Amino acid sequence: MTASVVAFSLVVPAAYAAPATDTPAAGSGAVPLAKDLNAETAKAFLDSFFASEQAKPLYVGASVVIVKDGKTIAESGYGFADLESKEPVDPASSLFRIASVSKSFTATALMQLVEQGKVSLKDDFSKYIKGLKFDNPYDAPVTIEQLLTHTTGFEIQDPLPEDIHTDYDRVVKLEDYALKHMPPVVREPGSSYMYDNFASLLQGLVVQNVSGVPFETYMEENLFEPLGMTNSTFLPKDELKERMVTEYGADGSVLDHYAIDPTVMPQGGMLSTAQDVGKYMVSFLNEGAAGSGRILKGATVADMQEYRSYAHPLLPDTTYGFEAPIQLPGAGSSSSVITKAGDLIGTSSLMFMIPEEETGVFLTYNKLGPLRDLFYPAFIAEFFPDIAKPAELDPAFEPYTTEELGAFSGVYSDLRLRVIVSTLGAEEDGSLVISDSFLGPRSLKQVDDNLFVDGLTGKFTAFRLNDDGNATYMKEPYLNPLGYARKGVEPAGFADVPADHPYAEAIHALQSLGYLSNDAKATFGPEEAATRSGFVQALMEISGLSGSTSEEPAFKDLAGHPSAPFIQQAYEMGLVKGANTEEFRPDRPITRQEAAVMIWRALVLQYPAELFESVKLSGDTDEWAEPAVKMLVGLGLIGPEVKQNADGAFDFLSKATLKRQEEAFILHALLTSPTDAIVAGLMAQQAQ
Repeated sequence: MTASVVAFSLVVPAAYAAPATDTPAAGSGAVPLAKDLNAETAKAFLDSFFASEQAKPLYVGASVVIVKDGKTIAESGYGFADLESKEPVDPASSLFRIASVSKSFTATALMQLVEQGKVSLKDDFSKYIKGLKFDNPYDAPVTIEQLLTHTTGFEIQDPLPEDIHTDYDRVVKLEDYALKHMPPVVREPGSSYMYDNFASLLQGLVVQNVSGVPFETYMEENLFEPLGMTNSTFLPKDELKERMVTEYGADGSVLDHYAIDPTVMPQGGMLSTAQDVGKYMVSFLNEGAAGSGRILKGATVADMQEYRSYAHPLLPDTTYGFEAPIQLPGAGSSSSVITKAGDLIGTSSLMFMIPEEETGVFLTYNKLGPLRDLFYPAFIAEFFPDIAKPAELDPAFEPYTTEELGAFSGVYSDLRLRVIVSTLGAEEDGSLVISDSFLGPRSLKQVDDNLFVDGLTGKFTAFRLNDDGNATYMKEPYLNPLGYARKGVEPAGFADVPADHPYAEAIHALQSLGYLSNDAKATFGPEEAATRSGFVQALMEISGLSGSTSEEPAFKDLAGHPSAPFIQQAYEMGLVKGANTEEFRPDRPITRQEAAVMIWRALVLQYPAELFESVKLSGDTDEWAEPAVKMLVGLGLIGPEVKQNADGAFDFLSKATLKRQEEAFILHALLTSPTDAIVAGLMAQQAQ
C-alpha cells in the first residue's frame, strides 16, 4: 500500500476492512439459534460487547441505541465524552458528528419532495440547480435517482485539505461550494457504483432550491421538529457546540475542534445524539409515522428500502439513501438489511435497520476506527443468525476454463481511491488469481458467472460484465466495499517497448491505468533519463493527488513550469527539498538515490526505518540516502537492474541517473507490491 501512504495522509478512509468472524462459510453446517431481542437481552449484549477486550481499544466513548417494534428497547453510553474530565457518554445529550450517516437524512428530505410531486426521480438533476457548469460527454443526463444511488458517473470530489479548518466565523455557502467544485461526469451515468459525497451534497442543494428555504432550515422544520429530535442540527448553535464530545485520534490523542466547508454539509455535517437517531429509526420502521403525522408515506419508505444497484444479488450496492452492510463470510451482504456508515476525523458511526424485523441500531463513537465492523457481525450472530447463514449457491455450476477466465484478467483501480490497484490473471490450472498491495496474491474460486469466493478472506468478489461478457467493473469488498474498481483499458504498448521487454509489464500496466498515453505508434523512451519534475509529478499522480493550489511556489525556478503544482504539493508535504534554498532545478535528471529518498520520506511515516538496517548494500550510496535505499530494497521496490552479489548485498546503482523504464517499474511497484505483508513478516522475524 506504498502509494496510498501519500494519499491516505490527506483523506479520511471511507471504510474499514471487516475483521474475521466466526460466521460459517458457504456450504458449512447449521446456523446457531437466535436469541430473542428484547430490552433485557439487548442491554446484556451491549454491556458484554463494550466490555470485551476486542472492543475496548477501539473507542474512548460510544453511544448506542436499539429500537424494536416501534419503541426504543436499549439506549446506553459507554466510556467518556471527554477522557480528561471523565465526563461519561450520555445517549440523550452527548452530541456526536454522525458524519455520512447524515446522507440518509438528506435522502429522506429529498424523498419527501419526490412524494409531493415537486421533484421527479427520472429528471436531470441540473433542472433543479441552475448555473452549474460541468462536462458530461455521454448522451444520458445524471438523474435525481442516480444522485440517491451514487451511480452518477461523477469524478471523485471529496473534501480538500484546505476545506478542513478552525475558523468558525468562516461561512461558505452550499451553492457557492457546488459551483466552485462541481466535478465532471467521467463514466456513463448509471453504469457503476461509487461512494459519492458530492452526489449527496447536490441532493441537499436540490432540497434547498425546491423548498425555497435554507437546507438546514428545511431539515429542522420537516424532519427534526416532527420527530422531536431536539438535539440534532446541520448548523449547531453555541449551546449544542458545547455538548459535542471530544474527538480522539487512533493513538488516543486529543484532536482539536475543526470545521469543514461548506458550512452546512448535507453529505456529512449533521450533529446528533443516539437518542435522536433512535427516534428517526422508529419512524422509518413504522412506515414514516411520527406521532399524529408522518415524515414519509409508507410507499416512499418501501421505495427507500429497495436495493437499486447490484454487482450481484448477493452483493447489493445502494437503495435511495442507504448502502449494503459489510459482507459476512460465505453469506455476502444481506439485502434484508439497509445501513449507513460514516467517518470523519475523530469519529465513526453506523446505522443499520432490518425492516422485516422492525429493528434498528445506531452506534457512534469519538474515535475513527473499525469498532462498528466488530459490532455488526456480533449483533447479527446473536439475534439474527439467519442473515449470516451461508448463501445457497448452485452446486451444478461449472467454472470457466482458463481461456474464459481471461474475460476477468487485467488491472483494476478503485473509482474513489485510484491508489488501490488489483491485478487479476488466469492461471494454467484454471484458477483466477487476484493480487493487490494490501493482501498480496490469493485465489478466486468461481461460484457463479460473475461471482467468486476469495480464498483468503472467504468473501465474495463480483464483476459487472459488458455485452461481450468481459468484465468492466469489480466489487472487491475487503479493500473498499463502498464502490467498484474499474478495469483498465487494453494497453496498446509503445513502439519501443515490445512485449518481451524486461520492463513491459510495468509500463503496460501504467498505460492500462491511464498514467501513460495509450498510443501504440508513440515511443516511450525507456532508456531516457527521468527528470526531477517528471518523477515528482508521477509520484503525486499515482497517489491520487492533483497538485497544490498555492500561487507562491517555494522555488523561484518553478514559475510557469507545468509540474509546478505537483512539486509544490510534494514540498508542502515534506517529500522534496530544493537543489538549494532557492531552486528546485525541475528539468535536471534525477538520480536513483534522490528518487529513493523522496519515496522514503512518505514511507517512513508508516514503516519504521530500523526494520531495514540489516539490508546489505554494495556499490556507492551517499550516507544521507542509505536508509531510503535500504528500505526500497527491503520492500522489493527494485527492478531487474538491481543485482545481488554472492554476499547477499544489493547494488542499487544509487548514483546513476534513473531511467524512464526504471521509474515506471518503481511506480508500478508502489501501486502493487504487498508491502504491508512484507513489513509484517520482517517484524515477526525481528521479534523472534
